[in-house]
Amino acid sequence: MGSPERISNVAKRVAKWHRAGHQMVVVPSAMSGETNRLLGLAKELAPNLISDAYHRELDMLASTGEQASSALLAIALQAQGIDAISYAGWQVPIKTNSAFTKARIESIDDKRVMADLNQGRVVIITGFQGVDEMGNITTLGRGGSDTSAVAVAAALKAKECLIYTDVDGVYTTDPRIVPLAKRLMTVSFEEMLEMASMGSKVLQIRSVEFAGKYKVPLRVLSSFTDWDIDLEEEARSGTLISFEEDEKMEQAIVSGIAFNRDEAKISVLGVPDKPGIAYQILGAVAQANIEVDMIIQNISKDGKTDFSFTVHRNDYAKTLDILKSKVLPELGATEVVGDTQTCKVSIVGIGMRSHVGIASKMFQTLSQEGINIQMISTSEIKTSVVIDEKYMELAVRALHKTFDLDQVQA
Repeated sequence: MGSPERISNVAKRVAKWHRAGHQMVVVPSAMSGETNRLLGLAKELAPNLISDAYHRELDMLASTGEQASSALLAIALQAQGIDAISYAGWQVPIKTNSAFTKARIESIDDKRVMADLNQGRVVIITGFQGVDEMGNITTLGRGGSDTSAVAVAAALKAKECLIYTDVDGVYTTDPRIVPLAKRLMTVSFEEMLEMASMGSKVLQIRSVEFAGKYKVPLRVLSSFTDWDIDLEEEARSGTLISFEEDEKMEQAIVSGIAFNRDEAKISVLGVPDKPGIAYQILGAVAQANIEVDMIIQNISKDGKTDFSFTVHRNDYAKTLDILKSKVLPELGATEVVGDTQTCKVSIVGIGMRSHVGIASKMFQTLSQEGINIQMISTSEIKTSVVIDEKYMELAVRALHKTFDLDQVQA
């Protein structure tokens, strides 16, 4: 959706599917750079945009980018003889909670959309946004168009949700860092969820959560393929995110290496080691709608312990302020310290369930490269570490080689 020419090509692709007999609902994002442009204008007027006082108006502002692209796409389709209609999220309506800039979808009314589909129209719905119970426009956070698309697909019980993006599928890791990275033909929802949560930028994590919860078949495709590519070929391309795991269980132990540059580590030092401490520290952070990721607590010594966790870098300053102004005085802790020069690197794979020694192999590889591990987190199918940001690319390349991911068949 980066230019009128690109929008015209999107319209031609949609028209191709529509003429083949498919009922189509399209959820476009804003035109390239538009959301940043709008938020930049706001920042010129009010440099302190971090304040909650601005969040309602920021949602009003940011939502206009998707509204413009949706109307333009409808116009492009109409110019090609396709009956098309566009709706803003509040017109559907897509109902959300009132957490401005980070709203969550609560329900979608499908009556209006289904009526249009049954009349042979292509329906275009703004991504990234909805409306709360008070009638306020809300946005879902960056990448929210993916979430909107999957949620709409779930509400309509769609046959498949196709996500067109700037890559042609899900890779073993970012090809810009590892040129030998391979495209995966299929990946399980569990693996995709872990990869999204660990920093993979292919899909927004909430879109994967929605797809997994409501069993929406999901396929990642490239928006840069020719619009007139054969329909059957297009339907088989990209990466299918599937529910079928059995065949993969004994194949690749590790499916991919994910990473996230946006981690910030915060440590509360000298905390009294007593019941309820974790809640006292993280409760105030959660009330500010800040998501906490990895958490560790050190062994108690002389009745004191250190408590560390990570947040998104955008929330770092706000989290420090909350801890220093509200939590520290009540806890009697020594001090709060932080580090914004950290990153998270993860290995992900369903095959990890049935193989031992995978984490130790990861740690050995990092040790051989002289990379110190600051934090560790594990689940059944992933192991994540926090390391110094300057070693991120080295770590990703080394782990990709260690687990033979350059041998994966695309």
